[in-house]
Parts: sequence; C-alpha cells; structure tokens
Amino acid sequence: MNIAQLSIEKRTISWLFTLILLFGGFFAYQNLGRLEDPEFTLKKAMIVTSYPGASPEQVEQEVTYPIENVIQQLPYVDYVTSISSPGLSQISVEMKSTYRKEALRQIWDELRRKINDLSPTLPAGVYPSKVMDDFGDVYGVLYAISGDDYSYEELENYVDYLRRELVLVEGVGKVTVAGEQKPQVIVEISSHKLAQLGMSANVIYQLLQNQNTVSNAGKVTLEGESIRLHPTGEFKDVSELEDLLISKPGAKEIIYLGDVATVKREYPEIPNNPTHYAGKRTLLLGVSFASGVNVVDIGDKLKQHLVSLEYQRPYGIEINTLYNQPKEVEKSVDDFITSLIQAVSIVIGVLLLFMGFRSGLLIGAVLLITVFGTFIFMLMQQIDLQRISLGALIIALGMLVDNAIVITEGILVGLKKGYSKVKAATVIIEQTKWPLLGATIIAITAFAPIGLSSDATGEFAGSLFYVLLISLLLSWITAITVTPFLASLLFKQSKNDTNTNNDVNADELYKGRFFVLYSKLLKTVLVWPKVTLSIMFMSLLGALVLFGNVKQSFFPPSNTPIFYLDYWRYQGSDIRATEQDITKLEQYLLSKPEVVAVTSTIGQGAPRFMLTYAPEKIHPAYGQLIIRTTNLESLNSLLSEIRTYASENLTNAFIKLKRMEIGPSTDAKIEARFQGSDPETLRLLANQAIAILKQDGAAHNIRHDWRELTKVIRPQFNEQKARRLGISKSDLDNLLLTTLSGRKVGLYREGTRMLPIIARSPASERLNVDSLYDLQIFSPTLGVYLPIEQIVDGFNTEWENNLILRRDRKRTITVMADPDILGEETAANLLKRVKPLIDEIPLPQGYQLEWGGEFESASKAQKAIFGSLPMGYLVMFIITVLLFNSIKKSLIIWATVPLAIIGVTCGLYIMNSPFSFMALLGLLSLSGMLIKNGIVLMDQIELELSQNKDAYDAVFHSALSRLRPVSMAAITTILGMIPLLFDVFFESMAVTIMFGLGFATVLTLLVIPALYSIVFKVKSA
Repeated sequence: MNIAQLSIEKRTISWLFTLILLFGGFFAYQNLGRLEDPEFTLKKAMIVTSYPGASPEQVEQEVTYPIENVIQQLPYVDYVTSISSPGLSQISVEMKSTYRKEALRQIWDELRRKINDLSPTLPAGVYPSKVMDDFGDVYGVLYAISGDDYSYEELENYVDYLRRELVLVEGVGKVTVAGEQKPQVIVEISSHKLAQLGMSANVIYQLLQNQNTVSNAGKVTLEGESIRLHPTGEFKDVSELEDLLISKPGAKEIIYLGDVATVKREYPEIPNNPTHYAGKRTLLLGVSFASGVNVVDIGDKLKQHLVSLEYQRPYGIEINTLYNQPKEVEKSVDDFITSLIQAVSIVIGVLLLFMGFRSGLLIGAVLLITVFGTFIFMLMQQIDLQRISLGALIIALGMLVDNAIVITEGILVGLKKGYSKVKAATVIIEQTKWPLLGATIIAITAFAPIGLSSDATGEFAGSLFYVLLISLLLSWITAITVTPFLASLLFKQSKNDTNTNNDVNADELYKGRFFVLYSKLLKTVLVWPKVTLSIMFMSLLGALVLFGNVKQSFFPPSNTPIFYLDYWRYQGSDIRATEQDITKLEQYLLSKPEVVAVTSTIGQGAPRFMLTYAPEKIHPAYGQLIIRTTNLESLNSLLSEIRTYASENLTNAFIKLKRMEIGPSTDAKIEARFQGSDPETLRLLANQAIAILKQDGAAHNIRHDWRELTKVIRPQFNEQKARRLGISKSDLDNLLLTTLSGRKVGLYREGTRMLPIIARSPASERLNVDSLYDLQIFSPTLGVYLPIEQIVDGFNTEWENNLILRRDRKRTITVMADPDILGEETAANLLKRVKPLIDEIPLPQGYQLEWGGEFESASKAQKAIFGSLPMGYLVMFIITVLLFNSIKKSLIIWATVPLAIIGVTCGLYIMNSPFSFMALLGLLSLSGMLIKNGIVLMDQIELELSQNKDAYDAVFHSALSRLRPVSMAAITTILGMIPLLFDVFFESMAVTIMFGLGFATVLTLLVIPALYSIVFKVKSA
C-alpha cells in the first residue's frame, strides 16, 4: 500500500494529521514570540579611559596604543578603532561576525581580563578603564521624564525609583538612564584670603581627603564579646565641612574652612550629556528586553506596571514615550499578518479562477494547512514572528502550492482518463514524488547561502532560510498525503470509468484558448529552435546593458516617520554652547505642525533604542535631535525646510539629516579612509578627496572625522626658576585647574552615592584668558605667594589636533559624504563616479587608502553570501543529475537560470527600484524556483519517452501537459508577492522575484523544449 492509497483509505489518520496541523498551528501562532527585527547580537564593545590633563598625542601614545596592542592579541578581533582626545581615550572593538551571543560572553570576559592586567603598567594619573560590553544592548522602550518645576535631583530620585521598579517586570533585561548629572560638593577657596594667612591650599586638600575616609579602628574583646570601635568625625552634612579646622596644630589663631571658603552642594557648571524632550531638560529611561520573550506582551506588562505606580508620580512630572518597540512590533506584525492574509487570499483566488472551484478549494486548503503546520515547527525551533520570518512566509506562499498543483493536476488528468480516485492519486504520486522532492530540495538549497552563512548576514537573515526549509518540506509532505485525501472528498469520479487504455486524446485533455495559443507558439519554437535561442541570447545581452542603468543600493531607509538631525559645532566648542544651539533648533522644529515630538541628546548619542541606531561617542561639540513626524509623507518637505533654515541660521555648525535605517548603519554612505603616520599629510590627502567630492556636485555632508584644529594655550614653564622656589610643574597645573575649572580633592559620602569634592576659586576670582598674569602661586621654600610671572615666561597660543583617530593601530582620517537625502541618487551611483578619481590621488610611501561606508558593508555581506554559494549550487546541480542520470538534461534545465536576469532588469528599471541586498537574495532564490519548474517539465518528457512515444510528440505533449502546473506555480508566487511591494524592506526583492520568475517561466516553457530538440536532435513533425 503506497502513501496515496493509505491517505485515502485510512481517513481517520488523515483527518487526525490534518487537524493536528490546523489546530496545532493556531495554538503555536498564539505562542510565537514577536519582535521587530530578528534577535541579533552586536559584536562591539567600548573601552573608555580618562587621562586628565593629557594632550591628544599623550593619550594616543600612553593610553590608546598600549590598550590597542593587548586587544589585537585576541584572535576574535575583526577590527579596532579609537579616538584620542584631550584627557580621554575611546576605543571600539568589533569582534568577527562569526561569533554568536554564547561565545561573546566568554570573549568579553577575556577582553576585560586583558585590560585589567594592563592597568598597572599605564602611567600615573590614568583612571581605570571602563569596559562596556553592553554597548550593543538595545533599549526598545525609551521614556523621556521631565518636570517644569523640578530640580535634577528630584527628577533623578523619581527616575531611580522607576528604574528599581521596572527591572522587576518579568521579561525586562536591563534599565538604563541617560542625561543624569551627578551632584558634587564645591569648595570655593579664596586665594586672596589664603595669601593673607600665608597658607597653602594643599593643606586644605589633604584635610578634606583624610577627614571623610573610612578606616578601620579595630575591635575590643570584653568577656568573650567582640565589640567594634567606630570613632565619630565623619561629615554628616555638607554644611559641616565649613567647620573643619584648618589652622596649624598648636597655632593660637583658630581658622575654620568657612573662614577662607564657601561650601555648597550643586551640579557641575559644565553638564555631562544633557538631554531634552520638547525643549525641556529631561532624563531618558531605557528598558531592554530579555532574550526570547514576546516583546508585545512585555510592553503590556510595562504599561500596566507604570499605571500601578501612578500614585507615586509627583504632580507635574511627565512620562513621555520616545520609542515604544512593543507598539512598533505589534503594528509591524499586524501589517505583515495582513499582508500574509492578503497573499493567501490572492493565491486562493487565482487557484479558484484558473483551476476551477473544487481544485482551487483543495489547493487553498492544503496551503492553509501547510502555513499553520509551519507555525508548529517555528515554535519548536524558537523562530519568532519578525520582519524576516514573516517575509519568508510570504515569499514561500506561491511555492507552497507548487507540489499540490502538480498532484492535483495529475489526479484530474487521471480521472479524465477513467482512473479511480485511488489509482489516479497513486499513479501521479508514484510518478512525481521523488522529482518533486528533488525540486523542493533544490528550491530550498537556493536559499541556503543565506541561512548557512556564518557571519552577521546568516545571523540576521537566517530565519528566512529556516522558515522556507520548514514550509517547503512540509508542502511536499502535505502534497503527497493531504492532497490525495482531500481530492478523494472533493472530486467526483469521472463518467469515463471504462477507459483503461490511457489513450485519451491530448486535444480533449487540454482545451481552451490558453492551451491553443501556447501549442501554436511551441510548434513554431520547435521548428525554429536556433532562432529562438538566438533571440533569447540577444535579449540577455540587452538586459545586461540595461542593468547598468538600474539604481544600486544596500538597504532602504525605514518607513517609520522618524529622522535624525546630527549637529556638529566647530571642534573645541563648549558643550553649553552646543546645548544653546540645540535649544534654538528645538524651538524651530516644535513650531512646525507636522512635528510630533523632538528629543535631543548633547555631548553623545542616545541609548541604542533600535538595532540599526548607532549612538555617537563622546564629543562636547555634538548634539543629536530625534524628530518624530505625523506621517511619512510630510518628511521630505520638512527635511527641505530644515536644510534651508540651517544654511541661513547655523553658520558655525555642520548639519546632517538622516532617515531611520533598516539595514546596517554607518557614519556615512561613502567613506574613504587614508592611513599613515603624519597628521599634516593625512589632512592634505583628506582635503584632496573633499575637493573631488565637492566638484561632483551631487555629494552632501562632505567632511572628515579629524575635524578642525583647535587652539591650546601653552604656559612657558621655567623649570630652573621654579625649582629654586620649590614649585613643580604639577603645582602649576593644579593652580590653573583650581582657578579655572576646579580640581577634585576628595570624596564626600552621601548614603549610597559618593560625591566628588571639587576645589575652585570663587566666581569673583575665577580667571579668564586676559587675567592669567594675575595668578599667584604658593612657594613652599619661601612660605609666601608669588606672582606666576616668576615661574612662567609667557603664554603662547598653538594649534593642535584635538582628535586623533586610528583604525587597527594606524592613524586614519576618514573622508565622508552622502548622496542627497532628498534626491533619487543612490550611494552606489555616486561612489561609481568619485571612486576612480579619489583612487588616483598619489599616496606617499607608507600611506594607503581603504573604502568603507556602504561599499564595505555591502561587500562584506555579498562576500558572506557568495562564499557559500558555489557549494549550494553544486549540491543543486548534483541533485539535478541524480534525478535524471544525465549531465546533458541537467545542463538544459540550468541554462534557463540566466534568463531570469532579463525579467529582473526590466522589472527593476520599470518600477524604479534599486538593486539592493534584498534584491540580490531574491535573484539567488529565483534559481531554485526556475530549476524546480524545469525539473517538472523534464520529468514529464522522460515519462513520455518511457512510454515509447515519438521524441517530438514527447517534447510537445510534455510541455503542453506541464503548462498549467508550471504557469500556476509561477502566477501564484508572483501575485502572492504583491503585498510585499508595499513594504520598503522587501520591495526590491518582490520586484526581482515577480518580474524574474514571470519572464523566466515563459522562457522555460519555450527554451527547454528548444534546447532539448537541439541537444538530442529532435526533428519537428
């Protein structure tokens, strides 16, 4: 008993199998996780090290260089970049994309050990390095918390309460806060009063440091009981600091700190990463999710928990949502499910229209059963509902009915020949089950380079392959089991049940205009096969020429109505000046009716609230505005208005507007990296590249990342004079630091917080550039204060590189540019024009040029795909050979694959769609679809020949008999892709598959017969 007979006769088992797939699939769908994008681990960490007082060159040589060296010793490293600026080293390390989340935990531990082992060897004055291996964490919910009449401290207390509460919600991973300003204890010491008393400020600093330290006073044992000793003397309140006795021991005159200084608790004058929402100072609270959770459910729990905490919210404090990933995910999944339902409806409608009510109903039922069954295995394999997996389902829809169509068509033909239902099903399944399995495996293998890629492409888009693997294999199983079972229920036995000779005329089987038209065209092709192939070859050459006019891109921008405005003031700007400029921009944007919300972060980027958002590193001259608009349609006009406003009103700054990205994010679409040792030479090379980009006229946002040179004041320290007076260079540094901005001299313990004690001069004595010569410095040798002129010969102003950037331990300056965000031109087309010109820039010996940006990202992704492509295609070809035991027949089938380029090129050109990375994946997948169709046709030719038919008749009748299955398979796939045309991520893939498959299917039905007739010398009738 074969499987078709078993499925029909054992109805209880068939019903049970069908219902398990249906109801099990429905249950699985309800329990599948929901995400916006596939779960993906960013393989990046940051190492931030402070070296106060050091110049950029000193930071580079004494901190950045040794840390880079130990990082490069790790075998997992892909590349290392660094920024050395005054007093700060910022190093980014990217691990190779082959490592997954589990391996990265161990890698980050090893990285941290390497950095900790290095710390003791770094120069004195270097603070311990901070290794931030959570730099890639995504905080999918981002709240902005503000209050008009509340201080930073009051806001921080409430935010800290929310942080403690929200982290307890099941499914929440981490909670972070941005925009915090740490309070500090300010001791404003009057240098004039100290001079009158002849007292050194160092005495006060030492007292402040020692008085508030925790030290062990021991314990005493009394009658077997151990009692701890804990003397008083610690400060309980900031005001107690003014009562600190600072006079010399034994001195008659008692002097308190309050006699020479004012003590107060306040926030720093120079803020650290201030953040705004709707023009108000705010704190940002980010919530990340645990792995493998349903984001939508956790979003509901967060919302409910916030409602339950409403009684604790002080009146006037507002909680606004900057980004709500659960809401975006819910909308995204709902839209995709709608597209899926539309696609299923389209496919079923096409089947009903072209194959009749009963056949269409049967195949539509098999399709739904297969889709629901796929959900079961997705749940078992922990594949969530997200952009890629849902897109894979829609792509698979048309292919899911291919096998069922072939079986249904065969049963219908068998019934017309007078077979019983069991015999009709048995004959077609026994005839086609292995060719259909081979064709299905080939279609799956076409997507294998995506899923089996070991790098980031495989991690991000791997679910595309696995969903197709599950669904297509399941479609083969349902085709040979459920299809004959349902056919036995829906189809009526043919009246021609006495015909057992299998001699029904083809004219009776294939009636209708479509078959008549095709048969005439096929006869012409078989008469003139060489002419047909010549026409195809010329069409292919024409398509290759036309392909040069198709736009090229990597990934499209998102259709979420959010965009970013990056604001760069001139290098060396104070963060407060940057904040003032950002405030002006906020006011301008908030006056626009199409703007819903404006969030700003100054000094660095915001917490990473979505996978493709890349937060900027620490730069006081940098600010970013995150703007949400009412809808996508209003975006372009608003971007144009902002650009005009910026060019007229913000002449001291560089403005960059950018859309929210779907794919990998880079600093710029076009990046040319020059590497070498001399900063002046690097700047000269960068300026030449910038000149070329400006001359092109279509490039925007042209700049380089070393930015402008900045001024530095260099006091000319006279060491000989200073040494005679007992004054060192560090004494001069401390004097300037204390007088101008403030010096950290100790810590004040306040509950759970450690507040720095900052010593500085009062505002009336604080210096500006014009009064540097008025400074006085204490001489330990003479015991008096002396004018600074006695140890400083003058103050010179010099220029320095404020930023020194490196890549893989080499100094690297990167020239950046973008195509016009408001135009149609893509980065690839712009690069095509400027790259040859920049490549011709003569490089001195020891210097080199590399290309980054979108070009590098696309090259890496394509390399990953094409790396596994030969093996995938080899497997596909071997399967084809095994099916037919013939190299010639396999080559005939494969010869149709390049013909898809004709349709793809025409489709992309007509629809004005770019050839993107997703279009490339679509092109690769086409090969499997076309070979599957070719196998179905070639298998029928083999069958006809095995029945001793004339070669010409075998080819002709095989093509005629496979017309409906092949055409229906293509039509259902093409029309099922229509919903994806309206999704910006899948649009180019949909166009590629629809036009490529449509055109190539027509050619398959003509070219394979023509090639077969030439190769096997089939003579026309």
